[in-house]
Amino acid sequence: MGIVKASKLVYEYIRRDEEGNVESIQTALDHVDLEVKAGDFIAVLGHNGSGKSTLAKHINALLVPGEGTLWVDGKDTNDRENIRHVRRTAGMVFQNPDNQIIANVVEEDVGFGPENLGVPTEEIWKRVEESLRSVGMLKFAKYSPNKLSGGQKQRIAIAGIMAMEPKCIVLDEPTAMLDPNGRKEVLSAVHELNRKKGVTIILITHYMEEAADADYVYVMDAGKVVMEGIPREIFSQPEKLKSHRLDVPQATLLAHELKKAGLPISEGILTRQELAEELEKCYVNYSK
Repeated sequence: MGIVKASKLVYEYIRRDEEGNVESIQTALDHVDLEVKAGDFIAVLGHNGSGKSTLAKHINALLVPGEGTLWVDGKDTNDRENIRHVRRTAGMVFQNPDNQIIANVVEEDVGFGPENLGVPTEEIWKRVEESLRSVGMLKFAKYSPNKLSGGQKQRIAIAGIMAMEPKCIVLDEPTAMLDPNGRKEVLSAVHELNRKKGVTIILITHYMEEAADADYVYVMDAGKVVMEGIPREIFSQPEKLKSHRLDVPQATLLAHELKKAGLPISEGILTRQELAEELEKCYVNYSK
């Protein structure tokens, strides 16, 4: 079994009136099946309201299934006795870093999590230093978080989770509130943790470009997993992605149209650099 496994996962949001009568039921997760292997970098794509954030909250046991089962590190999240283990295994980084940063000094904020886990003081400071170094923020250890940019704050939030030494980090739209530079900073830090530390990453996003370097991609719509595969397989189906209200990168869309027009271009172009290389090959072959 993978570090995260969902089987027939169902969750409904129920709205009630003042008297407790059910007014409406919205199915946020509709019999979701997925599995994440330890050490993988997984992207979960979907437009707003697709159910991807609800799925993220299940992995950290902030929500528990209405039906079906979710296992984290082999532990059933429905069992309340497993909650502590689940949350130590799967750390959560939210969209707005200000919702996670609570201390007035960066190093104190990063040390807050392990302190609450009962980690000895000497070990806490070792973890703080290592975690800040891992996300490239060690030189800001003595700073006030208020003086940092959005991207820097999000890296601090990630360091705070890392200091608790989880096996898996779930990032729920971590770049949605950031500018392009901030997005680049955060994604670089996350990929570095995955490559060098072997931390399992589950990235929840609606930005297609952020899924390009993932090991595997799940696409959600209306609470269901509607597509899954490696990025190149997913990106080779732009019409299907657009039908699920996802914006396809321009390079991918242009490559697809050029291929339809007869150019011998590979399927699933992910970046402008790949498209440029493919067009260069076409030019060289044409020149011969």
